[in-house]
Amino acid sequence: MNVLIIDDHHVVRKGLIFFLKTQKDIHIVGEGSTGEEAIKLTEQCMPDLILMDLDMPDMNGIEATKAIRKKFPQVKILILTSYSDQSHCIPAIAAGASGYQLKDVEPDELVKTMNEIMDGENYIHPKATTHLMSKFSHENEDIHLWHELTKREKDVLSEMGKGKSNKEIATDLFITEKTVKTHVSHILSKLDVDDRTQAAIFAVKNNFVK
Repeated sequence: MNVLIIDDHHVVRKGLIFFLKTQKDIHIVGEGSTGEEAIKLTEQCMPDLILMDLDMPDMNGIEATKAIRKKFPQVKILILTSYSDQSHCIPAIAAGASGYQLKDVEPDELVKTMNEIMDGENYIHPKATTHLMSKFSHENEDIHLWHELTKREKDVLSEMGKGKSNKEIATDLFITEKTVKTHVSHILSKLDVDDRTQAAIFAVKNNFVK
């Protein structure tokens, strides 16, 4: 496989190159230290696989991954980073990365991951997988709660998400203010939140505002 290595830490980058050059069937076609270089080098070298760092100057690995996958969808990208938190791993996978591996990985395990990705499989480090599963679990829970609401309660919640008062909601939905208060009470109970502000945040966060 033809491999491009992108990492702004010189020692890490050179260490990867030194090790991977000892591996049969792996050819290093280029190296870079920024997201912008990753895009330019991909166009020049047309690698099969990119080892991509996340935290880099000028353009981070997530932005570079998104740009490369859009222009060169056949190129595989393996994120190689020190971060396992959800604020990094979830956007990276969403950007189109085929794998997410941590830098403390054993060298042989890294090569194994690279080969699996080239064979069409995806790989996500267990620590990152935990965050992804947690995200999807919460999303499914929120969708379930949304479906618990009646159509009129959904309409009221959507208006709450726009920051409208009960009086404004009543006017816009052609119902009485007392009816709105009843709906709001039911919404807070079904969503298990303490106040209308939390309910409004729930609506906005999940794109339930029409």
